[in-house]
Amino acid sequence: MQATTDLAIDPAARAAWNSFLRAHAVLIRALERELLAARGLPLAEYDVLVQLDQVPEGRLRMAQLADRVLLSRSGLTRLVERMEASGLVRREVCPSDARGFFATITEEGRRRLVSSEEIHLRSLRDHFTGPLDSSQMGQLRQVCDRLLEGSPEEPARCPSSDQPVAEEV
Repeated sequence: MQATTDLAIDPAARAAWNSFLRAHAVLIRALERELLAARGLPLAEYDVLVQLDQVPEGRLRMAQLADRVLLSRSGLTRLVERMEASGLVRREVCPSDARGFFATITEEGRRRLVSSEEIHLRSLRDHFTGPLDSSQMGQLRQVCDRLLEGSPEEPARCPSSDQPVAEEV
């Protein structure tokens, strides 16, 4: 039985939503698969390393990092624990708040990031930027920006228009 209310979504909107979800899932799986196969680095770990590498001193409070990589705080804590065990990051107590922690990229983390960047950029080109021409890329950017404008909870990471796509993922 299908619900019929004023909130029902029209077929074109439902099809767009389904396409969006499928495209996201397929792209993320492809990026993950290729990065794992080439460098043994999960996409979420790559994203953490990118975020830490982009900030002064290579460190962020755990809550800030969770917002930037779009993970729950508990999910990020588990991820950072695994990365710390691998020597990619280290956790440091915040001097002004003993309950708070920073995640800091290590030299090994920077090496893994640099060695993985070419693979990731190639995957982005093959699966994301390559199939679209510059006009379609502009349209996609406008659509995504519009969706974010209407969101009550916009992600903490809002790159400037001149930041390369490769830094996003």
